[in-house]
Amino acid sequence: MIARTSYDAAAFQGLVFPFLQRDPVLNTQILTNVADRVRGIMNDPEPPVFVSVHADDDKVIGVAVWTAMRGIALGGLPVELVPPVVDVLAEAVPQARSVHGTEEAAKLFAEQYGARTGRSFAVVDRSRLHVLVDFVAKQADGAPRLATEADLDVLTPMFTAYRLELGHPVEGPAVDRWFLQQRVERERLWLWEDAGRVVTLVGHQSPVFGAVRVGPVYTPPADRGHGYASALTAHVTQLLRSAGDEVCLNTDLANPTSNKIYAAIGYRPVQDFVGYAFT
Repeated sequence: MIARTSYDAAAFQGLVFPFLQRDPVLNTQILTNVADRVRGIMNDPEPPVFVSVHADDDKVIGVAVWTAMRGIALGGLPVELVPPVVDVLAEAVPQARSVHGTEEAAKLFAEQYGARTGRSFAVVDRSRLHVLVDFVAKQADGAPRLATEADLDVLTPMFTAYRLELGHPVEGPAVDRWFLQQRVERERLWLWEDAGRVVTLVGHQSPVFGAVRVGPVYTPPADRGHGYASALTAHVTQLLRSAGDEVCLNTDLANPTSNKIYAAIGYRPVQDFVGYAFT
């Protein structure tokens, strides 16, 4: 087998999507990552690096993606395919900030990539992919509505705070506003309003091969504990499911509150992932 790199999102989409569509829920992160770049709604400070792993007959058997803002995403890459991916990414992006994948694959990648690039690594997060099984509606004071461009002045600092809580690189208000505006224009961002105030935001990706991922989900600390995030996530989930798509989302395993909320809506675990940061 051999791994190859590409820098053309559209060409990469044509190459690997037939492989990834076999499990659109497990592969949701890479599918939406690439699809949004083809649509032109991702803002990258550096060109992404796309990796495909090929068997001896040239069929695609594995996929990985590096972006400057998110690091290396292995998705559901099998552990036996890690070495050739390390080979190409250690050369193409020796400065990667992190890697995320399944427990075995991410650990092996961190070990081999760290050895190749002379960098140390440590676990920084653990997450769980869930899929909706049995939907349960939720209620809270206030009501949901689609976000509009008029909401961007309120939503931009909320989104910046969300990114800071996750430990993601903050590119600045202009970039965050652009990110939100792209999603507002495509009706992919919802908010919950109570007593005339925006108290929660929930976004979602566009469906790819019949699967759609909810996120981001954020309530400012001062407005937590009132059920806003639960009610809005349930509202968005129901809309997406009604369109006929499988609905999924990721949770931070260090946050028992969010995991409890999503389980109460009807989400069930699919796969755990771990993230390693390189220094």
